[in-house]
This record gives sequence, structure tokens and C-alpha cells, in this order.
Amino acid sequence: MFQKAIVIGCPGAGKSTFARKLRDASGLPLYYLDMLWHKADRTTVSREEFDRRLAEILFKETWIIDGNYQRTLGVRLEACDAAFLLDYPLDTCIAGVAARIGKPREDMPWMETGFDAEFRQWILEFPKRELPQIYTLLTQYQTCKEIKIFRSRQEADQYLQMFSTKSEA
Repeated sequence: MFQKAIVIGCPGAGKSTFARKLRDASGLPLYYLDMLWHKADRTTVSREEFDRRLAEILFKETWIIDGNYQRTLGVRLEACDAAFLLDYPLDTCIAGVAARIGKPREDMPWMETGFDAEFRQWILEFPKRELPQIYTLLTQYQTCKEIKIFRSRQEADQYLQMFSTKSEA
């Protein structure tokens, strides 16, 4: 069983939801990178402050870290025991973002009130711009880390069901 895990994937895939379910099933503490980076007034902390906060978490004995933040993915992969990639179809991700608008979330310091066109475009470009880099990094750690790639929410839910089966045994 892992003690340090990261959850990555396209915005809207359900990383935070998966991470919460993983937290609830495993008992490990959960940290959201969006909460480290964003302030309630919709500004951000400095890179140095973000890196300091992330380093404090990475130093802990147990954690789940939710979020992409490609710039720090290598250091998080180096520190974790397990990586979970939600590699879902774009329509699933777009629908996921649309569904959370107007809903309070524990993983963001504010409530989204609309679907920003620039953010939508970033999601549409994610498979070509971000995923290849993610897969390259995951390949570097495939022999020494538990790496799970889910192509659908059903696959992710089936994985999480293993925890409830183990606790019932």
C-alpha cells in the first residue's frame, strides 16, 4: 500500500473527486495544489511561496497531492509511491468543468461562476500539449512506482472499490 500518492489529469476529469475518495478510503491526508497556488481574491502566491509550501508537504511521511502543475510534476513523482493519471476523453473533462460551475469546492478558494474561454481552450489543447510530457515522466518511474492510468470514471471507481473490499475482509 502506498503512503504518498499524486493524482493528475486534465482539468474537469475529476482529479479532486478521485483524490477525496482515495483519501476517504486510505486515511491519508489530502493536499490540493490549487489551494497552495490560488488565493481567495483570485490572485496567486509567488512561485517561491508555492515551492516552499509544496516542499513542506513532500517532506511529510504520508500524503495525497491533487493537481497537475507540470513544472513540479517531476519532483512530486520522485517523492511519491503511487501516481494516478485520469486520462479521460475531452468531452468528459469539458462536461466535468461545466458541472462544477456555481458549486462550492474544498479544492478551490473560490466558487467558479463561469467557464472561461481561455481555460476551455487550455483543456482542449491538454491532450497534445500536456499529456505527452506527463506520459514521458511516468515512463521514467514505471519500474519503481505504482502507476495507474484510468481511461474512464468507471475504471477509477473500480479501483477505489478495492479499498472497501479490503476493509470488509
